[in-house]
Amino acid sequence: MVTLTPFAPVAATGFAVAFLHAALPTHWLPFVLVGRAQGWPARKILGVTGLAGTGHVLFTLVLGLILTSVGLAVQPHLGGLFNQAVGGLLLTLGLFYLARHAFGPRHTHGERAARLGTRSDAAAVMGLVAILAFSPCEAFLPLYLANVAYGWPGFVILSLVLTLGTGLAMLLFTGLCLAGADRLRLERLERYEAAVIGLALCGLGLFVALEH
Repeated sequence: MVTLTPFAPVAATGFAVAFLHAALPTHWLPFVLVGRAQGWPARKILGVTGLAGTGHVLFTLVLGLILTSVGLAVQPHLGGLFNQAVGGLLLTLGLFYLARHAFGPRHTHGERAARLGTRSDAAAVMGLVAILAFSPCEAFLPLYLANVAYGWPGFVILSLVLTLGTGLAMLLFTGLCLAGADRLRLERLERYEAAVIGLALCGLGLFVALEH
C-alpha cells in the first residue's frame, strides 16, 4: 500500500505554483476584456475561461508526461548527479526569465485581447482559447523534473493540483474582475509575470540542487 504522506510537499508546492501562475492577468484579463467588448453575459465569459483553462492544463500535462518519462529514464544513469543537473537547469531557466523581464518587450495579452474584441463571436472564442490552450504553464513544468524521485504517483498528484490550482485561480480572478475588482488595476501584475516566474524557478533550482 502506497502512502500519500511523502507527496504532501509536492502537492503543496505544485498548488502554490499553479495558483500563483494562473493568478497573473494573462490568464483572466483577456476573457473579461473580450467578453465585455462582445457583450457576453458573465456566465459565458466564465465558461470560455474554463474552456481555455482546460486546454491550458491539458497541454501542460502532455509536456509534463514527456518530462517525467525522460526523467525516469535518465535518473538511474546519473545517480546522485541527477538532482544537481535538474537544479542547474531550473536555475538557468529562472535567470532567463529574469533577463526577459529586464530586457524583453512589454507586449501583453490585454493588447491582443483588444484586437479579438473586434472579431466575430466565434472567432473571439477560438482566439481566446488558443491564447492559453497552445501555451503551457511554463512555471509548473520544471516541477515534474524536480519530483521525478516520486515516480508516476508524483506525476498524478502534480497533475491534479495543477488542474485545481489553475482552474480555481482563473475563475476566481475572472469573477472578481467581472464584479468590479478591476478598479484595483490588477492587470498591472502582468508586467511582472516573467520576474515572478524567474524568481520561482531560481528558488526551486537552488532547493533541488542543495537540499536533495
